[in-house]
Amino acid sequence: MRKSLDTTYKPFMARLLRLLFTLLVRSLRSRHHLLLENLALRQQVLVLARHRPRPRFPNSDRFLWVLLRRFWPRWRRALILVQLETVVGWHRAGFKLYWTWLSRHRKRAGRKCVNRELRELIFRLVAENKTWGAPRIHGELEIIGCDISERTVLRWMRRAPRDPEPAKRWKAFL
Repeated sequence: MRKSLDTTYKPFMARLLRLLFTLLVRSLRSRHHLLLENLALRQQVLVLARHRPRPRFPNSDRFLWVLLRRFWPRWRRALILVQLETVVGWHRAGFKLYWTWLSRHRKRAGRKCVNRELRELIFRLVAENKTWGAPRIHGELEIIGCDISERTVLRWMRRAPRDPEPAKRWKAFL
């Protein structure tokens, strides 16, 4: 008889302890939501106290609502002064502003400019080594640590100043 009471008593105690633990956890969790709701309602009261005729939300208040929307699942229940679409619009506007800011502060796209020293070095290599092509000059520039593509070397080789001496000799020949 004693054995049957122990077997029914242990699962009952385990269920009771689990119930008490769950109650404790849920009471703490609901307090968290209660604090967030209290914060949201107090913020709305402050907006009403600041602007009597028509409440306007400055950017700091809008940012608070965007954060509440992002991190608090029950944020819609606390809305009194603002409509749901307004908060979503603020969130979208903030997202758009962020991407606008990010696109303005990125580095310029496109090819890097070739500095004057590197151009003069290419021109000198072309003038001193007339039989070298772009691959050879590119290889020599890589050896000394210049970061430039072979195609760019070819472009600057075409712009290199020509030596007028052979043309003078040819005129004299004619």
